[in-house]
Amino acid sequence: MAASRVYQDPILRPRRLQAGIIYKIRLRDFMCHSNIEIELGDCVNFITGQNGSGKSAILTALCVAFGCRAKATQRASTVKDFIKTGCSSASVYVEIKNQGEDAFKPEKYGDMIILERKISQSATTTVLKNYEGKTVASKKEELLELVEHFNIDVENPCVIMSQDKSREFLHSGNSKDKFKFFYKATLLQRLGDLLNNVENRLNTVTALVVEMEKSLNPLLRELDELEAKIKSMEQVEEISQEVQLLKKKLAWSWVYDVDRQLQEQTKVIDKLKERVPICQAKIDQQKRKMDELSDQMIKKKAQIEHMMEKTLEVRRMKDDLHQTLQLAVKEKLELEGNCQRKTDHILKMVERVKLLEQQIHEMQEQHIKDTQAEEFEMEQKLKEIQNEIDERNLELQSLKNEEESLSVGITKLKDEIKNIAAQIEDNEQKHRGICSTIRDLQQHQNNKVSAFGGHRVITLLQVIERHHRKFQKPPIGPIGSHMTLDNANMWDIAIENAIGGLLNAFIVTDHRDSLQLRACAKEANYNHLRIIIYDFSRPRLDIPSHMLPQTNHATAISVLHSDNPTVVNVLIDVGNAERQVLVKDYDNGKAVAFERRVPNLKEVYTSDGYKMFSRGSAQTILPPNRNLRAGRLCGSYDNQIKKLEGDALYCKEQVENVRGMKRNREEELHFLQDKFASVKRKCLEVERFLRSKELQLHDLKKSFAADASPPPTSTVDELHQEISKVQEEKQEKEIMLEEAQMRMNKAGENATSLKASFQNLCESAKVDSDELGKAERDLMTIESDLNEAAAKRKHFEDVMITKVHSEIEAAKAQYCELEQNRKESCKKASIICPESEVEALGGCSDSSPEELSARLNRLNQRLQRESQRFQESIDDVRMFYEKKHRKIRRKEQTYKTFKDKLSTCRKALEMRKSKFERNATLAKRELTWKFNAHLGKKGISGKVIVSYEQQTLSIEVTMPQDASNKSICDTRGLSGGERSFSTLCFALALHEMTEAPFRAMDEFDVFMDAVSRKISLDTLVDFALVQGSQWIFITPHDISMVKQDERIKKQQMAAPRA
Repeated sequence: MAASRVYQDPILRPRRLQAGIIYKIRLRDFMCHSNIEIELGDCVNFITGQNGSGKSAILTALCVAFGCRAKATQRASTVKDFIKTGCSSASVYVEIKNQGEDAFKPEKYGDMIILERKISQSATTTVLKNYEGKTVASKKEELLELVEHFNIDVENPCVIMSQDKSREFLHSGNSKDKFKFFYKATLLQRLGDLLNNVENRLNTVTALVVEMEKSLNPLLRELDELEAKIKSMEQVEEISQEVQLLKKKLAWSWVYDVDRQLQEQTKVIDKLKERVPICQAKIDQQKRKMDELSDQMIKKKAQIEHMMEKTLEVRRMKDDLHQTLQLAVKEKLELEGNCQRKTDHILKMVERVKLLEQQIHEMQEQHIKDTQAEEFEMEQKLKEIQNEIDERNLELQSLKNEEESLSVGITKLKDEIKNIAAQIEDNEQKHRGICSTIRDLQQHQNNKVSAFGGHRVITLLQVIERHHRKFQKPPIGPIGSHMTLDNANMWDIAIENAIGGLLNAFIVTDHRDSLQLRACAKEANYNHLRIIIYDFSRPRLDIPSHMLPQTNHATAISVLHSDNPTVVNVLIDVGNAERQVLVKDYDNGKAVAFERRVPNLKEVYTSDGYKMFSRGSAQTILPPNRNLRAGRLCGSYDNQIKKLEGDALYCKEQVENVRGMKRNREEELHFLQDKFASVKRKCLEVERFLRSKELQLHDLKKSFAADASPPPTSTVDELHQEISKVQEEKQEKEIMLEEAQMRMNKAGENATSLKASFQNLCESAKVDSDELGKAERDLMTIESDLNEAAAKRKHFEDVMITKVHSEIEAAKAQYCELEQNRKESCKKASIICPESEVEALGGCSDSSPEELSARLNRLNQRLQRESQRFQESIDDVRMFYEKKHRKIRRKEQTYKTFKDKLSTCRKALEMRKSKFERNATLAKRELTWKFNAHLGKKGISGKVIVSYEQQTLSIEVTMPQDASNKSICDTRGLSGGERSFSTLCFALALHEMTEAPFRAMDEFDVFMDAVSRKISLDTLVDFALVQGSQWIFITPHDISMVKQDERIKKQQMAAPRA
């Protein structure tokens, strides 16, 4: 609401206003009026009438027309309560003069502005029309602009003083109530609240800057870490340089090593050449030895041939005699074996007779014992079988219990495997969704426009480019591609939730372009394209601060930026982005949306996607939309892609982990199923065993019940007959044994004589055999020596060929190879660096290539380990360090600038507070002067005492007839007329300090007597005629005593109907 301006100098106040004064008021079905029209004068207007005639309704209608709330009028709680009983709607028409240099948009409205407020049961509308009655504006913002322009503050008691405010002001003796009236009328209250609000905001921003400075601490720590990392990487560079130096030394060390090998190989060749004459001398020595041994071997062979002929004859005789001896010994042995067998058979027969006799005796005794032990044995057997059946029953029951528990475990594992399979499917589906999102983001990264409609919008833009001549002005869109978002990581979800429906839309300038764009969309196969028609020529909207939500939180329009003013205007007019508040979390959102009653607030969106709003008494909270596509307004998609890739990797790992769990559960299931089958087989085996034992028990019981079996059928007589038969066979065998012993003795004598002859022959042959053996051994020795000499000769010849000559040739070939290697090594080493550079570095003669290679390998391994710690190069790290360093310095400079600006703002605030206090003091003094001036017209003096600290206002009046000249501090100590006049002077002093195009006072004289009323009316009329504003006085009393003047207009309201 616009504030009334305060004029400290009366000279600056205009004498007569022609802009903003009320020309005519018309009411229809408003409160008690069905249809009434009142025309007002430019200066002083009196409206009189009986109580109930609707005088105050005119003043109430004026307040309602200028946007006052229903409760502020103190006549109703809601606007629809102003509708006349029995009617469905009401309307208020106010014609406002718009002339002179202070006219409001005269090019639109002309010299008259018509303000029309219509009220229905469901809604209210406000329309501003020009002098011809044509609608110019229908938004509340235009009315607020008009009110601000004309300084019309209907809630200020110095502009419109209603009945209740008149009673409260004129008859209240409370100093705090007077102070409130004074504080509000002079606008000091509004200025004080504004300064306090600015101070609170400065404190909030100061705290925010402090937090932002604290947020630099992690960045500074990162900077220190980067510095340490650069130092470590410099050590890696030193290692790398040392590796390069070692490579140069190693390259030439191989050359020097080959030179050393060439020298050693020359010595080896000279040494091998010295072995040739020595080896040839040994070969000649073995050749002479072989010739001597060959002659000895020829002589020994002739001697052995003669001895062999003699030995062969003796051996033939020996063989014949030996064969005869063998036949005799064999015959003797056969006869001895036959005798032995016959003797054994006779002994067996004797044993058989004894066995048969014993069997007869045992059979007789056993028959007696069987009848007594049979019963006891059967009972023991039945008891054993029954015990075994009981044990098997217990085992069967245990197996069945185990089978049941295994069945339950198998069922549970199957359900668990089913759930795990569902988890795998969910994670795989989530992984596919994340991969799809990554592909979309990668496409958006290549072409930002594709984020707001995909390939369809790209096709549509191509079609628009082909038909661009058909458009009056090129369409703007998609809207999202023309916008950027501050702090996208925090607000992207909230912005998508708030205005996401507008991001894919296109803007055209008129209906014809809309139809053309719809045709292009159809050609591009882009159905359901949202098209917004908006005037491209309109400048960027500038929203006053009092029309924005009164909160410290960001709004949607404050975090969105666009270089195109039409896009910003569409966000405001179509998306209401200026009234959508963004908060960080759920609790703050609830506090802003429902508890604080923030004006101009439409909806609240949280950073995690909640939407909150209230419509009347209903409070609504909508949860986050899971299908919402966030991040389209981000400047870079790298962080999102990296995060989504991490999420995809995590989902993949989850799938692998869950699959591992599934495999484990399946193995457990197979194990339990195998165990279940084993237990089932055991149950079947135990059941079969039980059935067999039960049958056996049944059979035994049946057999036990039957009679005992009869004794065996064999008799003792049969056994006696068998004994007799065996004894007869024994006698025959003894006769045959005697004959066999006689033949065996004769064969033994023959074998003994042959054995003696054979021994004599063997002794004579032994002498010849020994001589032959000695000769053969000598021959073998000669042959062995000959073969040994030949082998040695062959060995030395082979050594000469395979070792001496071949080693010499191999050494020469190796020497040539070393020379070739030296040339290649020298060539390679020269490519790496010249030999002089290595000599300048100190050479490498003190280290072998193996030592240098081992040292190089160790350094390479260390370099590899150190390099693995740092994936990026040191130049990149240094650039990153410098970039971060500059970023931190920029932030520090920015925060310093913020602090300087805040300090400047705080100084300005302190200066404004000082000015405010000085102006408050001046206002207090001016009020006392003007009050005393008005009192002085009647010869009364007084002053107004204002205490801003205690928030009190007291009036002291000194009456001229009081001889003591004592001041009266409490106006209740005055007479009724004196009190009314002093109060009136106080009100006029306040009126003189403020300005408004019109003022109204309702029933200001209801409690005055006739004299006081006459004095008050004359004073008010004189003040109003001089002051220059339009005045409206409403009173139920007679106003005939008011002087006549062409500038004073009096109107009488019709009496109320019974």
